[in-house]
Amino acid sequence: MRHLLLSRLLLRRGSSPTAHHHLPLLRALSSAPSPVSSDADLRKYAGYALLFLGCGAATYYSFPFPADALHKKAVPFKYAPLPEDLHAVSNWSATHEVHTRVLLQPDSLPALEDALATAHKERRKLRPLGSGLSPNGLALSRAGMVSLALMDKVLDVDLKKKTVTVQAGIRVAELVDALREHGLTLQNFASIREQQVGGFIQVGAHGTGARLPPVDEQVISMKLVTPAKGTIELSKEKDPELFYLARCGLGGLGVVAEVTLQCAERHQLVEHTFVSNADEVRENHKKWLSENKHIKYLWIPYTDAVVVVQCNPPSKWRTPKLTSKYGKDEALQHVRNLYRESLKRYRQGCFPCPFTKNIGDARNPSFLLCNLPELPAMAAARSSSGGRRGSPLAGERRPGQGKARGSGGPAPHRVRPACCPGVRSCPPWPLPGAPPARTETESNDPEIDTLSFTELRDKLLALDPLDKDHVMKVNKAEAEYWKKSEGYRMGWSDEILGFDCGGQQWVSENCFPTGTVAKPSMKDLDYIEKLLQLIEKEDIPAPAPIEQRWTAHSKSPMSPASSSEEDDVFSWVGIIMYLPTSDARQRKEITEEFFNYRSLVQSLWDDYSAYEHWAKIEVPKDKDELAELWARLRKRFPVDAYNKARMELDPNKVLSNAKLEKLFPVLEPVHQAKQRVC
Repeated sequence: MRHLLLSRLLLRRGSSPTAHHHLPLLRALSSAPSPVSSDADLRKYAGYALLFLGCGAATYYSFPFPADALHKKAVPFKYAPLPEDLHAVSNWSATHEVHTRVLLQPDSLPALEDALATAHKERRKLRPLGSGLSPNGLALSRAGMVSLALMDKVLDVDLKKKTVTVQAGIRVAELVDALREHGLTLQNFASIREQQVGGFIQVGAHGTGARLPPVDEQVISMKLVTPAKGTIELSKEKDPELFYLARCGLGGLGVVAEVTLQCAERHQLVEHTFVSNADEVRENHKKWLSENKHIKYLWIPYTDAVVVVQCNPPSKWRTPKLTSKYGKDEALQHVRNLYRESLKRYRQGCFPCPFTKNIGDARNPSFLLCNLPELPAMAAARSSSGGRRGSPLAGERRPGQGKARGSGGPAPHRVRPACCPGVRSCPPWPLPGAPPARTETESNDPEIDTLSFTELRDKLLALDPLDKDHVMKVNKAEAEYWKKSEGYRMGWSDEILGFDCGGQQWVSENCFPTGTVAKPSMKDLDYIEKLLQLIEKEDIPAPAPIEQRWTAHSKSPMSPASSSEEDDVFSWVGIIMYLPTSDARQRKEITEEFFNYRSLVQSLWDDYSAYEHWAKIEVPKDKDELAELWARLRKRFPVDAYNKARMELDPNKVLSNAKLEKLFPVLEPVHQAKQRVC
């Protein structure tokens, strides 16, 4: 409009005698941007500015700082609460989580049968959940789950046969308590007792003892509720082929509703714990494996210490001294001192970054990024001068690690204080202008003296979980703790065989044959030797322990310890990385490092015919790696027979989830595919 008025005004004046005086003005206006385009540009850039400010505000208020942050806590916007009908379900370590609107909890067998029949008719998912403890989230499904937590009754105890029949939703700890009054207990236990019995047997859980099989071998009979065929009873006499297949069925063949287990008389065990070394273990391994009812080794990386734990029934002829040389406080004192020293050292390491000019403070978990070329040289100079080597800076590569993640070129080097959440490395020297240490109160906190060993280990690792040198110090402190904890203790088997695994964690455990009790192949110790060498060669910040256990064979074809040879013995080896923090960025870095660790260890598996525990196997995202996994599984397990049974009992895949489908893909028959289209 303004452009039109200006043109008319100039034209009117152009008709006057003085029009020629305005010609230069017209030329100037014609060569300059038009008013219309100027206004459009103005509005455009104003819009960009508002969009930028709006995005910044939304980001700031949507991701508030912690309560103790230096910045003012943001409160105007909060995450919307989950709808009331949406259930959040995660595994114990919070490494896998799903949100679902379908979480059924039937309280009887007819209710369970009705739920599965309806899901089958409507072609809906209903994955059996169990306790949801599996480290890999094997039981989780956002499409729908069914929990048997309300089906937790003991149905029958046969004292003569020493058997118990229970609903599958009862937890192991509750079952043991119920059996106590009958003078019975389970034959063996895993490290924890919080599993539901149904999930306990379905994933092939195990304890330790070269003559004791995995827990699925304790199953005498079961009631399996299937989507297509309803409830079927299975035992060695009734459909033995399906019975053995379903004992370790991963929840894919049906929901275990009731199960009869073979028990043992309630008994006491004497536990003997002592610290050995690799040479002594190799010299005595055959003898120890044969003579001890239960035995396990706890290997401590970057040390020569091996914690040996032997459990046996009390001897009638010899009563061990049940008191330890050191008290609990004496055993923990070295670990407590290391924690106090580490607090001071890492707090003093907080410093203003000389490249970014930002303050690295324990209350500000910021990532301080720097692309300056001098930084790697400084790190190298520090290492060559005898300073703390530390873990590789982000963007650097370990031998065998391959290309740095997400790098199209040189990745920026991260410089972050090790006392902050999400840390990776921190120079040990105080820099000019560094804030004073604020650790006197923290290091003298009396609460430190109330923490258990595993709690102290978590706190120590949380200071710098991916720094190899720091992890080495923690491992050495753990070795010292076990040396001062040597001795004997006696108790009921369910109390003695439990093990404090520590806090949240990533874990990978594999199983492989290792000869017989009479003729051990010693491959179990060879595997550990190569594993420890690999850890040191690749500078992996591997915490302790690497737990090694043994079981007899299982007749369940889907068990990693499956074998037709009665005398076969299998070794189970687990590697671990703890998640001692709730900081999302730090957990992400630990997760990436763990999968790098696991990938390197995987190079050993084929040489030892090692296969992962079903509750700890992680499905790769890479298509080539997934294809390799399929080939490995087919080599070891009857995948075709398992899938055939799945399609007979659950043709609509009601019981499946994404993980099971990726592990055992099934191509639909043509007639079923046409029916779905119709």
